[in-house]
Amino acid sequence: MKVKVDGDGNGAPPSTAAAMVNVAVAVKSAEGKGSQRAVRWAVEKLLPKAHRFFLIHVMPTITAITTPSGESIPVNVLDDNVVEMYIEDMMAKCKEIFIPFKNLCKRKSVETVVLEGDNPATLLLQYVTQAGINALVLGSSSPSYFSRRQKDSGVPSVILKHAPESCDVYVVSSNGLVKNSLSPLLPTETEVHTINQQESNVSYAAMEFNRRASSLPDFTHLNSPAFAHGNSNIHFRSQQRYKQNVEEFTAGPEVVKGGHSSTCSEQSDIQAEMERMRLELQNTIAMYNQTCEHLIHAQNKVQLLSSECLEEARRVNAAQKREESLRKTAAEAKKKHVETEKEVRIARKLLAKEACERQIAELKALQQSLEKQKVVNALMSCDGRYRRLTREEIEVATDFFSESKMIGEGGYGKVYKGNLDHTPVAIKILHPDASQKKEEFLREVEVLSQLHHPNIVLLLGASPENGCLVYEYMENGSLEDYIFQGKNRPLPWFVRFRILFEVAYGLAFLHNSKPEPIVHRDLKPGNILLDKNYVSKIGDVGLAKIMSDIVPESITEYRDSIIAGTLAYMDPEYQRTGTLRPKSDLYAFGIIALQLLAACHPNGLIMKIEKAIDSNSLVNVLDKSVVDWPLIEAEELAKMALQCCKLRCRDRPDLETEVLPLLKKLFEFAEMHVKVEKNLIQAPSQYFCPILQEVMQNPHIAADGFTYEHRAIKAWIDRHNVSPVTKQRLQHKMLTPNHTLRLAIQDWRSHS
Repeated sequence: MKVKVDGDGNGAPPSTAAAMVNVAVAVKSAEGKGSQRAVRWAVEKLLPKAHRFFLIHVMPTITAITTPSGESIPVNVLDDNVVEMYIEDMMAKCKEIFIPFKNLCKRKSVETVVLEGDNPATLLLQYVTQAGINALVLGSSSPSYFSRRQKDSGVPSVILKHAPESCDVYVVSSNGLVKNSLSPLLPTETEVHTINQQESNVSYAAMEFNRRASSLPDFTHLNSPAFAHGNSNIHFRSQQRYKQNVEEFTAGPEVVKGGHSSTCSEQSDIQAEMERMRLELQNTIAMYNQTCEHLIHAQNKVQLLSSECLEEARRVNAAQKREESLRKTAAEAKKKHVETEKEVRIARKLLAKEACERQIAELKALQQSLEKQKVVNALMSCDGRYRRLTREEIEVATDFFSESKMIGEGGYGKVYKGNLDHTPVAIKILHPDASQKKEEFLREVEVLSQLHHPNIVLLLGASPENGCLVYEYMENGSLEDYIFQGKNRPLPWFVRFRILFEVAYGLAFLHNSKPEPIVHRDLKPGNILLDKNYVSKIGDVGLAKIMSDIVPESITEYRDSIIAGTLAYMDPEYQRTGTLRPKSDLYAFGIIALQLLAACHPNGLIMKIEKAIDSNSLVNVLDKSVVDWPLIEAEELAKMALQCCKLRCRDRPDLETEVLPLLKKLFEFAEMHVKVEKNLIQAPSQYFCPILQEVMQNPHIAADGFTYEHRAIKAWIDRHNVSPVTKQRLQHKMLTPNHTLRLAIQDWRSHS
């Protein structure tokens, strides 16, 4: 049996002390007329005398949970937390049944109990016994309860039959009241009183006769507290004893008549005496009954006054508690009011500040719009920053846009090779129907007209009316032609190192331009052009964006913006959030650096290089068209490129403080290699390091018997256990200086 007690109860059964009067009413549902009738009767008859008043409801044991689809799931297959939450919900619904019944009890303190089980009668009997209930009230929904006998399986019948003697059971029906009996029809209170009075008269008559015949028993027990309190069980047992005395009294005259029938006069005297004694006994009983009624009335009045005093004391205590609670509530309300006023003041200040900032932002946006319009107007009109060309000059330079002069074509239009004032130039013509490219065209004019850098393509002239741009001509095309080894011969590794340094140098110039930095947004091999000396220059800045508000790298901000650029080289964070930063170009630069090392498509290139470095097999993924890769420097470049390709901008290295210093070192290494190659072309093969493929300066002999440059073989054996030449396992990692070879190299250098 599970018990849930609310109200003043603490979950444990109440005290069973004799001084306590505990009344319980079993209710079935809030709509049931039987339960409502039982509660009203108990409130009227028993509540004034009760110290504790309980409302009890029996909830069936929960064995399954019904899903929204109507399916029942057993509780033993569900999680304990789910079952516990479901039981708590059912308990809460059961407690709602008590609400109308509590209203019937008015201001009296009422405790509620929820029992869980499948046998209501057994559960109620167990709780009555354990909780020390003095009176249990049940409602009967059958209007004909007194006209026919209920089945033994009914809850009221079982409780009336098996209730303990210490508990009075009341079954309230629309036809009357049954108390501790299964009789189909109970007499009214008036009939019970009359029967008791008649039986008492007979009992007292028998007692009077016994007193006259022999010493009568003492009647002082009639004044005992049990009788004064109206104990019906004691009174009923006394009536049974008095009835036996009456039978003896009625039999007495026959015995006397049989023993003394000698004379009629004696019999007449005895009958007269008996009649006189009977009348005297009746008068005595009437006086005694009147006295008892007065005593009971006085005692009931005392009990009523006591209950009224207790009720008044409870009301005073409740009023004091309400007063204290109201004081606390008032104090809390005052505190909340003060806090609310403070929040209102802060909100007003923030609102004023926000309004001011909004006005400033609107003024700034208006100013930027005016400046932008001013720039557009300047571009569309005469601008002294570049040469303004007419359509006739462009037609003459391109032989009227001859197909033989076309050297490229893209989404913006076609590119022609031409001659302008005996100078070879590249002329980009915007498609006549590409109106959406107009903004990119104007931005490219705006950006390039302000930029002058050896690694940025130089804008020589423009014709905004005809959608035409004139650049310096780059003889060796774009870097994309060399990466995929189309019609051009492969680039040496030292040229690739120099190209990367020049591209990074040009990017740093864009990112540090004043007054606001510029982000290229579309850096890729096709936009890196090479002149006749393989000097690289960044071109096609049509998608470049001037950054007026750079979001810090530590903050992830989502912006509703149009994504621009080539997908394979686009910053993943820029694709995801729409936020553009200068380090967005660094991601594309890292991809280009990996392509120069591996000469392959960018898809899956990052993972391919990472696996090669982790397995010490970078040499297997390097461009096979270059046979003399410096492995140490190539690995350094690959690691730097992977750092530039990190998914988040905050994880990428800084271009000026981390990337450029490394690229400068590699560029100087490449330049030194070129000088050595020029000066030492005829050097003997034994003077070259097998790893670096250059003349050694500090030769050392390794365990495989070959001589290497000390710094190269030292870096190699720190990472590998095999020979770089034979690929066999090294017996040890000790290095021995080769002084003889060193002296020979120094002598050869001095003669060269």
